[in-house]
Amino acid sequence: MAATGSAKIPEALKSPRDGNMLTGKQEHYLKRELIAQQVKFEITELNSPTALQRFGAPFKSDFGEVSPLDSDLPILRYIFVHHVREFPFLDKAKEKEFWQDKLQVFLQSFANKHISSSEDRLEETKRRKLSIKAQKLVELMMVSGIPTASGYEERIRFSELEVVDAGAIDHGVLSTIPEGHYNNGWDVNVAGVRTVMVKRNIRYHKHAEFILRVKRKGELEFFIGRRYGDFHRLHKRLRTELPGKVLPPMPRKNKQSSTASNLLSAVKGGGDDDDGSSVSSVSTMGTMLDKSMNNLTVKDHRRNGSAVSLGRSSPRPSTEGRERPSIDSESVTLFRENQRISLRAFLRTLLSNAQIANTRAISEFLSFEPITPADADVEDISRRKAMDEKRVEEQKRFYEIARKRAAELDVYMEQFRRDIIESNGLTMLFAEIKDKPTIQDLSMQYQKFAEWLRIEVAATIYHLFLAEDNSPELFAQAKKIHSMIPYTIIKNAIRIANPAAVMSSILDIFLAQPFGARSLMQRIFSLTLNDGIRSFQKSIDSLVTKIDEPVFCEKLKKFSDAEEEIKNEIRLDSETEDVDLLIAILRSESITPALNSSQIGKIYNAWVAWNSAVDNVDEEMKQGAQLFSYLKQLLKLYTRQRDKSMMLSMIEEPVTLQLLRDLFTIFYEPLVRVYKSANVYNSVTDFAVFIDDMIQVVEKCREQDVSADPNQTVQAFIDLCQRHEHNFYKFVHEVHTHDNGLFTQLMGWIEGILEFLRQGPKAGKLDINALMAGAVSVGQLDKEKAITEIDSLIAWQEARKKWHSDKTRQKMAAEGGGVGSGIETVPGAMTFQSTDFGLDQMDLQEVNYDEDEESSDEGEEEDELDPIEAERRRRARKQDHLRRSAGEPVKPHVVEVERLRESFLSMLRMVLAE
Repeated sequence: MAATGSAKIPEALKSPRDGNMLTGKQEHYLKRELIAQQVKFEITELNSPTALQRFGAPFKSDFGEVSPLDSDLPILRYIFVHHVREFPFLDKAKEKEFWQDKLQVFLQSFANKHISSSEDRLEETKRRKLSIKAQKLVELMMVSGIPTASGYEERIRFSELEVVDAGAIDHGVLSTIPEGHYNNGWDVNVAGVRTVMVKRNIRYHKHAEFILRVKRKGELEFFIGRRYGDFHRLHKRLRTELPGKVLPPMPRKNKQSSTASNLLSAVKGGGDDDDGSSVSSVSTMGTMLDKSMNNLTVKDHRRNGSAVSLGRSSPRPSTEGRERPSIDSESVTLFRENQRISLRAFLRTLLSNAQIANTRAISEFLSFEPITPADADVEDISRRKAMDEKRVEEQKRFYEIARKRAAELDVYMEQFRRDIIESNGLTMLFAEIKDKPTIQDLSMQYQKFAEWLRIEVAATIYHLFLAEDNSPELFAQAKKIHSMIPYTIIKNAIRIANPAAVMSSILDIFLAQPFGARSLMQRIFSLTLNDGIRSFQKSIDSLVTKIDEPVFCEKLKKFSDAEEEIKNEIRLDSETEDVDLLIAILRSESITPALNSSQIGKIYNAWVAWNSAVDNVDEEMKQGAQLFSYLKQLLKLYTRQRDKSMMLSMIEEPVTLQLLRDLFTIFYEPLVRVYKSANVYNSVTDFAVFIDDMIQVVEKCREQDVSADPNQTVQAFIDLCQRHEHNFYKFVHEVHTHDNGLFTQLMGWIEGILEFLRQGPKAGKLDINALMAGAVSVGQLDKEKAITEIDSLIAWQEARKKWHSDKTRQKMAAEGGGVGSGIETVPGAMTFQSTDFGLDQMDLQEVNYDEDEESSDEGEEEDELDPIEAERRRRARKQDHLRRSAGEPVKPHVVEVERLRESFLSMLRMVLAE
């Protein structure tokens, strides 16, 4: 393939084959466009209260059951019938009693209430993003799963778009390197720690000051000094500047110092003067290291006494039992080292978010009052930089050793991969787990898979609790949570109680309706919702008083309660005339009373002042815009109050409680029966013992010097997993043995989806060439125009893929990464590819195209702001989106292709009719 541009197409594929009207590429992209249009229609149509009546089985219509050949939603009907209704548990639900009389009635009632309308921008944004994601996933499934009849289907290829695996070694250590790691233009390292004396009243007090090395792209680096309290104040400032933004927690104050040996030689440049490397890889298939965890102590891994330590040139037998040379002369105490690392992790996590990195608080924190380090500071920075480099080297060697051990299992893993992707691979795996009580009884390839998994879990635990800058914080949190969980009480509760009976009785208490009265659950929900409604009413009353225009308020109230047709008519008028929705509502004749001339003038003046206040930070303008600001808030409150009223009426409907009880019966009771018969309560103790053991292993490894032998570290974590793997296997085996076929059903369900993606529906294939030929023969389609439109769609897809590829590369270059550096991999990861499961890699990448990058927490933050400030941010985000999407290829408008929709729909129904 060429390095750039599209992949070269064989000459035979540049023109249609065997008398076909279309090339393989034209065939694929015409199919894709027609499927995309149909998927968009079906997802949008789900909002209609009558959608399920036109859906087909298992739902009913006024004219009886709709045939698959008459369904208005053939794609969603196929997915529902084959992949939703067949899901284990749901396959036991009765068609009339559950699907028609309860779920259909509930969903139609919900659709009729039009909850969360588009006046509430936060809710509308969430719904829109969810709808777009659903469209893309369904489109991906159908495009990948339904083949064309010719067999010549072909996609665009770009060699430079292939995912480049940066490797776990480079990716795993990138966030811990001392310098050269840019986050949104900032390269920041907490480089050193010094002691400063601060006078309080009479006495001087000693404090730690952290020296930060700061560098921006294209500028010289400089140093600043910050105390722990400064980091805390930064955290508080960010909360003020970005209210509602989810921030990483502030690291706890940690006054511990660390001791490291052999740093002096590293600082002086003598750490790597030997030729050989002593790191050896010991096969997990052969003899393991002789050292057990009991020998994994600090003294056994000092540099002069290790069998194979980092940085030594000549491997030699262990010096255990010999007199060890003194190492005190090379020991260095690093003041507040753990705190330095945790604060660096905290800062880099903040800077990895573009919105936070561009705040004024961050800019001032990282640039205010630069300092010139003293000689002692320079020496401390050098020592800590050497310490960081040794940590990075240790991580690299850990991953290298783990990868080598995993690589020895590659032959078995490739066979395992082939078994899994072949027909019934998952079913065969779980059938063997069910039949064999221990790992040792499994066939050789499954034993090797268990061995590979052991290495993977070991590497993950190491990465979480030892390798990262924030590992000390995470480990401390894990220990605290573990100490709080009452494992014995949980075990006995599961062992003695009958959870199914208990839950059923509790459900009866909550859902029972004595003498037709409201149930306890209805009362609880009603109480909560009514509190919300009353709270909204208080805010509404306050705003109505401030607005002091009863006609304005009345029209907004009537709009929020109006029929959806009237609302849509007013929304369309707002878009067509390019006016704010408030203006469209207040001037509309569909909602009485009409405004008089002075009121019209007043609202238009308020709108002008509003736009001026949004565009200019001017307090005088802001006062003039206050009326419009209040009206916007009032409309939002009316909308949300109506939503809560609609939710309250949903709770009051009998079908809601019946549906809750049925869902509980369908899902909860079978699981509880399985767990009860499988003695799952024993696994609670097994899990507690595993966590205890893991904490001990991590603590022993944390006590090591950085010069500790990575072979021993690798082995320590692998041994940990090996000591407990039989308990995990026993848990899976026991559950599977007593599951009444549940696991088998679940694997069959997953394999049914994979079978569709690989082979397509059983009823046939889409004959796109016949579709075109038929439309041309009856004069429905102009062949030349249609092919021109299809070629323009292909060119657009090609340009679009190239544009996204270039944007991705630019972003990675700006952030100091490379292509593929965002790919998280682990040592020895199996080479599963999307094509193994019937999904084309290029199609898979497109799922992430065109997504609005506005995060939900930004939306929630905007929701709490002053309306004028919220509008400023919304417009700024819109401008930013336009800037980021500048140059993105625009999809061509197609007319002739649209003429194929009806005949394509008929063909699609036949293919999906099974």
